[in-house]
Amino acid sequence: MHFHEVHEIIIFEQIDGIYFYSQGQSQLQDHDIVFTPSMETHDFELEDKAKSWFIIQFLPAFLTNEKLHNVEAFFQQGMHLRMSAEHFKALSTQVKWLHEAYQQDPQGDKSNTLLKLILLWISEHAKPVQSVKSQGINQTQGYERLLPVVELFKKQSTVELQLEQAADLCHLSPSYFSRLFKSVFRCNYSEYANRHKLYNAARMLSQSKMSITDIAFELNFSTPSHFIALFKKQFGVTPKKYKMQLEQRLNKD
Repeated sequence: MHFHEVHEIIIFEQIDGIYFYSQGQSQLQDHDIVFTPSMETHDFELEDKAKSWFIIQFLPAFLTNEKLHNVEAFFQQGMHLRMSAEHFKALSTQVKWLHEAYQQDPQGDKSNTLLKLILLWISEHAKPVQSVKSQGINQTQGYERLLPVVELFKKQSTVELQLEQAADLCHLSPSYFSRLFKSVFRCNYSEYANRHKLYNAARMLSQSKMSITDIAFELNFSTPSHFIALFKKQFGVTPKKYKMQLEQRLNKD
């Protein structure tokens, strides 16, 4: 299980496996779409077959800033979505346009406009594969009591509070804070804090020219070697190989 500080949409071209999310689990098939909101844990168990997808990540604030109120209401919780073949074909074209625009100018008007179009298209034409049985994580009982710490994770690349300090910030006892945090986020506080740093490290590797050593110290890992070991355990490759693979994909595209 893992999480992101951004909203994530995955548009599958080829897929066979299971999506685990806040509403339970469901079987994936070609041309499916999954949406996972920021800070919500999720996972995939995929078959060893050919697979292909596009991943779109965007800040939750994008919906508010662009005044996409109806879209914002749609994207409130994890969803496994499907649409008609005709609508999916149009969506695939839009996604490829966005990919091209993003490579030219990630923050340009064209990229932003295409992202808005994709979000509007999905909210209008996609339907949940199964009925929603549970609330989004931000509506989970106890979530509001954790907000002082959650806000830190949203705003900072690394949160160095010990469990006792985090509990104190939320005006809770350490034992109750620990139980409540795990019940809401499905992992303990230390695991969450560690993954938070590692996913930020992955984004820094893909979006900046910082060295691995600089990223390790920027995110307060004890040593670069410790950072490399944790990164490989989380993602299955070293930071160097991760960055090389990203560059190879971009050059290929």
